[in-house]
Amino acid sequence: MKKVFVLGISILFLWSCNNTTEKSTEKQATENHEEHQHDESSEAIELNNGEKWLVNEEMKPFVMKGEELVNSYIQNNQADYKALAQQLKEQNDQLIRSCTMGGKSHDELHKWLHPHLEIVKALEDERDATKANETVLQLQHSYQQYHQYFN
Repeated sequence: MKKVFVLGISILFLWSCNNTTEKSTEKQATENHEEHQHDESSEAIELNNGEKWLVNEEMKPFVMKGEELVNSYIQNNQADYKALAQQLKEQNDQLIRSCTMGGKSHDELHKWLHPHLEIVKALEDERDATKANETVLQLQHSYQQYHQYFN
């Protein structure tokens, strides 16, 4: 079930990122789909010649809001991790819908986003509060990783 969810989100992400005003050919869509078939969670994110990758301005608010939600949850010792997971899922959905990136920067962002989505899904599915808190810390680390590689 988890793989189906991740595949669905990945397809949605790819579709929205490639949904630009320019019409792409079916061959390009097939190439993009094949390019994203490998397990991206095992790939290390690369810097852009030693510099952070630029993220489109319309996408940044959704990353920042997600990070704000996680940090607030931790700082305020909140306990409703299911609500946090739902809020993060909504931010990620908006992030994916707002994607207009392409090329190498898009590929590198996807290397961050795919595992991030899996962590949010794990939080959503968690039944144990102690494990949920560990997952929230993983999310905090994920946002730190985002800042390490992206502007």
